[in-house]
Amino acid sequence: MSLKIDQISIFIENRSGRMAQITSALGDVNVNIRAMSLADTSDFGILRLIVNDVEKAVEVLKNKGFTVRISQVVAVKIKDQPGELGKFLTVLEKAGLNVEYMYAFVQKSGEHAVVIFRFDDLDRAIDVIQGVGSAVLSREKVINF
Repeated sequence: MSLKIDQISIFIENRSGRMAQITSALGDVNVNIRAMSLADTSDFGILRLIVNDVEKAVEVLKNKGFTVRISQVVAVKIKDQPGELGKFLTVLEKAGLNVEYMYAFVQKSGEHAVVIFRFDDLDRAIDVIQGVGSAVLSREKVINF
């Protein structure tokens, strides 16, 4: 079981209705969005998604004319308490890991958050994270969290 998770990135123009087109297209083919992040500039954005069916999502979005890329990320379960993310990021810093970007979701407040990370060295990051006793989640666990 791989601990690397396929994430899709969609490049979109920063204009009204684009998010609705993407999410509607995915919903029409029963693709469930489990996590998302949107980074934008004045002209374009990058929408990053963790979905239950990567292949189907990529196919439908490409057919709708969107530029889509698949990359790999790591999901880490962290306590949903003040200061926990800072402690975790300090461990990563001390290990010399570079976080390219991250985003998070919480299903039930006060329990655990899932933080999605993109690192410059995913294999090393997984080793470091597991070495300090933190839980790296499989794709199946993220989809069903």
